[in-house]
Formats: sequence, C-alpha cells, structure tokens
Amino acid sequence: MPVMDLRALDFVSHNYEQTLRYGVKLGQLLQPRDLVCLSGQIGAGKTLLSIGIGRGWGSLEQVTSPSYVLANEYSRADGAHLHHLDCYRLSHPRDADSICLDERLESGATLIVEWPENIASSLPGESLWISIGYVEEEKRNMAMRASGDRFEQLLDGFRKIAFQHRPA
Repeated sequence: MPVMDLRALDFVSHNYEQTLRYGVKLGQLLQPRDLVCLSGQIGAGKTLLSIGIGRGWGSLEQVTSPSYVLANEYSRADGAHLHHLDCYRLSHPRDADSICLDERLESGATLIVEWPENIASSLPGESLWISIGYVEEEKRNMAMRASGDRFEQLLDGFRKIAFQHRPA
C-alpha cells in the first residue's frame, strides 16, 4: 500500500488550461498571510499558475507578470490584498528588504513569490513551495511541498478539490 506524504504532492499538468485551473483551485483556498513560492525555469508556467491563483482568490484585476516592477498588488471586493512578487532580479537574500517581504506579510496580504530561491534564507519557515518543470511543450511536472501546519492543511484542501472525484 502506498504511503501518502501529507506535506508533498507531485502531479502533471497536461496543458496551459489545466495549469490555469490548478491555480484557480489553489487560489480559492488561500487566506491572509499565506505564502506561495513558485520555482521553475523561465517559461515553466509560474506566471500562468499565478494568473489562475488570482482568479480563484477573487482578484478584481487580471494578474500579470511583475518581472519588471518586482511586485504587483491586487485587491478583492472584501478589501483583502494579494501581492505577486518576482525575485528573478534579486541576487541575495538581503534583497528581500527591497521588496518589503516582512511588511507585506505583516499587513495581512497573501503572497505569491516567483523565484523564491533567490531570497530563500529571508523567507519565513512556513510556506507552500511549488516547483514547476518542463515535460513537453505544454506539459509540466508540479511538485508541491508544505512547511507548517497551515500549509499542510492548504495542501490537503488542494489535493481534495483538485483530484478527488465526487460521484455523479
């Protein structure tokens, strides 16, 4: 009998639309102060997943890549905030100060961080880390790792809504 690790989930997204849908499902589960880290090569699908997360979270604006501005902020009808950070251009963990990482979390914002490995030692110990890798043109491996009770619950919730089939 296979052993399920409650802190890990590996799966394949077969196309762009499926990656977007996975993002929507994840976004529906996010709460204030949640931290989602997205790691992967350029073009792997980090921003596409972020667009889906923003939709599921309820962003009033379309999520776009923050590559050139480092951070984009979005709001929801209830006044909650989602901050999408791109750390590609950051080269040292101390650069996390330049994007006000701690202040953003303390403010109650939900955070999506692309290229988190560039500031890894400045990140809180608890997060949901998603590594995205190429398989084929649109097909991607996704490896989710949860650190901390809140993120284990988040991963469990995602596993249930994304993969458990309900009878018709």
